This record gives sequence, structure tokens and C-alpha cells, in this order.
Amino acid sequence: MHVTGDVDDSKVLLEQVNQALENATPLRIQGSNSKAFLGRIVAGEILDTRSHRGIVSYDPTELVVTVRCGTPLTELMQVLDAAQQMLPCEPPAFGDGATVGGMIACGLSGPRRPWSGSVRDFVLGTRVITGLGKHLRFGGEVMKNVAGYDLSRLMAGSYGTLGLITEVSLKVLPKPRQCLSISLEMNSDRALQYLAQWGQQPLPISAACHDGERLNLRLEGGEGSVAAAHDRLGGERLDSAYWADLNEQRLPFFDEDQPLWRLSLPNNTAKLSLPGRQLIDWGGAQRWLKSDAQAPFIRKVVDEVGGHVTCYSHGLIDSPFQPLPAALMRYHQSLKQQLDPQGIFNPGRLYAEL
Repeated sequence: MHVTGDVDDSKVLLEQVNQALENATPLRIQGSNSKAFLGRIVAGEILDTRSHRGIVSYDPTELVVTVRCGTPLTELMQVLDAAQQMLPCEPPAFGDGATVGGMIACGLSGPRRPWSGSVRDFVLGTRVITGLGKHLRFGGEVMKNVAGYDLSRLMAGSYGTLGLITEVSLKVLPKPRQCLSISLEMNSDRALQYLAQWGQQPLPISAACHDGERLNLRLEGGEGSVAAAHDRLGGERLDSAYWADLNEQRLPFFDEDQPLWRLSLPNNTAKLSLPGRQLIDWGGAQRWLKSDAQAPFIRKVVDEVGGHVTCYSHGLIDSPFQPLPAALMRYHQSLKQQLDPQGIFNPGRLYAEL
């Protein structure tokens, strides 16, 4: 399936990159700028990807879609939805104009993440304009084609620091036949205990969030398995829109006038003693924290349990992402040097040293 009305603007983008290389001008890559609040502030000439858009190919029978970076994420979702398919990683948009390129560059996943995988797990191949002024293709369009596959997946979560993603091929999956959301009243300690137990059992859970008072679950799969799980777990029915509101940070929790922190934790981590309010997501592996506590204290508490922290409140601290050990930073710098030797792509977006 080829979609008409698309625009291949890759030559214009390549020309802008080569001009920036010639003039040693840093570039600030952006689509709709819906995720500008993440990361450090970047100074540079804007490179807007939205003119390079459209679905290049889509074969529902092969479960593969290839799409240009400037394509609105909502447009891709509509095409997949018409075929009863989906991106299993459930990426948040944080705005109507969010683009596919931004989705890959930020690598953010939604409530289904622990049960289905992350954004990078569904990247089959990419086309990228590198800091050497070349438009290269990495990976392929099927899972068995592994040539360059890891380099394609490195683009997920790189925040545009390694190159300009122009096109991506993604694995998609059929939507579940049955979906039911339920809510059970219990405290957070009990919820974490139950989630640890249920994680070892064949329950069709695809999302789990504790809001401080109730444990909300999404059950997905065949009609029989969902009905059996509901009979076993009980609980009140919950509007399925809850998960989109959680994913897009539209719940009242996110409106509170305090800095927002994302805590990424090992499975089965107990409740953390931190000031402020917490929302437990991903079955306990992700916690959202609204707190006025200082960054070093929050990071110390999370580091002690083997997790890491990201600050979602733009400009609050100079290094919103978890500081890297020296050895790991050297690997990042080496990779940046190989793909962007002049350092023109989103300089400093992740770390000042990159």
C-alpha cells in the first residue's frame, strides 16, 4: 500500500545539513516541538522536518510500515487503526502535531511498554542524514534482515544528537480482540505486592497504574482470557480513556504546581520514601513524582535501588537526564564523533558534553 499526497523533501533537508556543515552552524532539529520540554536547551538554526512527510509503504499482511519523519503521528495512527493494527509501544504525542521523527528521537513509550517492548524494539530500519553530509540507509524492512539493525535502533532515544532521521520502518501488530479496564481499591504497598505476584502468572495485563488510592488495570487479549481474568480479579469497570489521559499526562496528578520527575526503576521495587506525590506506572517500573525536593537527593534515593531519574520540568536543572558514568560518557562521545564529527546536530540536548 502506497499513500498518495506525500512529499519527499529529503534533498532539501540534505542541502540544509550540508550548508550547516560548510558554515559550521549548529542545527536544532524539530518537528512540531511538542517535546521541547525534554532535555537541555539547544542553540542553533532550526531544521524543521515537517515538510518531509507521508507513508512510503504499508503492507498490513507483513505488519510493516515505512514512514517519513515529518509525518504527524496522528496520521500514522489513523492508517494503522483502519487496518485494526497499532504501534504496541504506545508512544505519547504531547500535542496534535507530534511527528514520527520526534517519536523515534525521544523514544518514549506508553503504558503497554513492560508487556510489549519499547520504541526501539519495533524499529526495523532507518534512513539518516549523517554529520558527514551523507543520506544513508540502515537496517531493513523485515525482522530477519539484521544488517545495520543496531545502528537504526540507536536512533531511538538519541534526541537528534546522532543525525537527522528522515525515514523509519516499523514493526506493527494487530490490535487485541478484547480490551477491558478495571479499577481496584487498595493502597500502593499492597498494589506493588499484587503486581509482583501477577507478573509471574499468565494474566492478560497490558497496563497497570496506581494513583495513590486505586490500582487501575487494563486487560487485553482473547474474549475468554479477558473475561476469566476479570472474574478472578474483580474490580469496577474503568473508562478506557484513562490510559490515553495517563500517557498524554492529562490526569489531574500532572496539573499540580510542582516539578515533575520520571523515575525508572527495576522490577518489584518497593515504594520509595520521597517527599511529594507519586503515581506508579508500568506495573511499578516507572514512577511519576511531583516534588520540590532537590535533584541530588532524588537521584541518590533512586540510585540506591538501581534506577535513574529524568526531570520533565524544562529549565529546572542544567542536566535533566541522569548523569552518565565517565566510561559510558566516553562511549557516547565516541559514537557522536563517528556520526556527527562537527557536532552540528542538537548539540548539548542530552548532555553538555555531547
